[in-house]
Amino acid sequence: MIRKILVANRGEIAVRIVRACAEMGIASVAVYTDADRYALHVKKADEAYNIGNEAVTPYLNPHTLVNLAAASGCDALHPGYGFLSENPLLAEVCARRGVRFIGPGPQVIRQMGDKVQARQAMIRAGIPVVPGSEGNLASVEEARQVAAKIGYPVMLKATNGGGGRGIRRCDSEQDLLRNYDRVVSEAGKAFGKPEVFVERCVVNPRHIEVQILADRQGNTIHLFERDCSIQRRNQKLIEIAPSPQLTEAQRLYVGKLAVQAARAVSYENAGTVEFLLDRDNQFYFMEMNTRLQVEHTITETITGVDIVQEQIRIAAGLPLQYRQGDIEHRGYAMEFRINAEDPKNGFLPSFGRITRYYAPGGPGVRMDAAIYTDYVIPPYFDSMCAKLTVWNLTWEGVIERGRRALSDMVMYGVKTTIPYYQEILKNADFRSGRFDTGFVDAHPELVNYSERMPREVLTAAIAAALTAHHGA
Repeated sequence: MIRKILVANRGEIAVRIVRACAEMGIASVAVYTDADRYALHVKKADEAYNIGNEAVTPYLNPHTLVNLAAASGCDALHPGYGFLSENPLLAEVCARRGVRFIGPGPQVIRQMGDKVQARQAMIRAGIPVVPGSEGNLASVEEARQVAAKIGYPVMLKATNGGGGRGIRRCDSEQDLLRNYDRVVSEAGKAFGKPEVFVERCVVNPRHIEVQILADRQGNTIHLFERDCSIQRRNQKLIEIAPSPQLTEAQRLYVGKLAVQAARAVSYENAGTVEFLLDRDNQFYFMEMNTRLQVEHTITETITGVDIVQEQIRIAAGLPLQYRQGDIEHRGYAMEFRINAEDPKNGFLPSFGRITRYYAPGGPGVRMDAAIYTDYVIPPYFDSMCAKLTVWNLTWEGVIERGRRALSDMVMYGVKTTIPYYQEILKNADFRSGRFDTGFVDAHPELVNYSERMPREVLTAAIAAALTAHHGA
């Protein structure tokens, strides 16, 4: 069994992995840069090591991370999500140094990270894919010809892209010609390879993804689906499990598709197969994420399976503890990505000191966070600083629990997306389960909320008013 794990990440996901290690009797090692010196994952791990004074770069150096893992006596490394979690070089360096990588092998990471290769693999496996180019585009002229054949609107996508970057919708040939060089440039700068492909745009689909687990003994199962349709500019905001928009027949069908997709590439460990569901209820493969997802919490909540612990067991060579027939889903879970952003100001990041923080609690409430009162959110990383997950037996109940938990949560000193989510939960379309990836754009009025004044600010304002009144 694995005895010591280096957590090659930061923030709430690092804390999450450290907690899984603690429950399994495994020692944990945290890494941090100067910007994260006072971060919670540093305080929670059994050991912690500074890897540099630059804020981000050391987290992206596989040799630094694996060398530290070996030097500190770790026999495994967990990449979390983001950073190097889908970088095949990290898995390769781990293999060379005899450190187990908690994730799939480098060849699978490389294959599924290349969206053209992934499409081709799915076509061979009989998985439906969105019509598009057969491979990478050689020129804007080829892009124009393919688009004319499959029909507008189309999506220009970076072959090695992810996280909502390197993607542009083109509604006409003029859009395509204008965006082609832009996407190629973004693909080169963000992902190191200026390769792009084109596929038909499925207009306002529902974004459905399926969590899978696969061990090295050949067992592959799914843990049902998540609905990630509430998103802004391809960035997920609220995730739900299971989807309130699927029938039981659709649920079983897409689950089988995901298992079929994983087996087709000999997948091992935890992964997510993402699909688009169009208005005609046709599922299309979109991509496969070869890592732990941000929103894994809602799947854990409805199934009772600890996905991180299963990842560690699989990496240790152990078989899955479950068969497909053992997996059941109960009730609904909803996750809110608490971002330090100002929705009223174009969702601009709002970094700085948290002057007061209270986590919500009560039945069916889970907080995954790495923040605390007086913690300073650094400006160098993603704006997500916490995740709130709520559960209830019914769809109506999980909405009301979400409203209550969001109201209970106190986070002053920075702007957050909390009041914006409160407005979404009041929306009639959302409450009735009628939403797709166009929901946010279709409801610009959701940012017209009244902000709750922090109690200390209100108290100070009242005191100032009383002082002014008595002074007069």
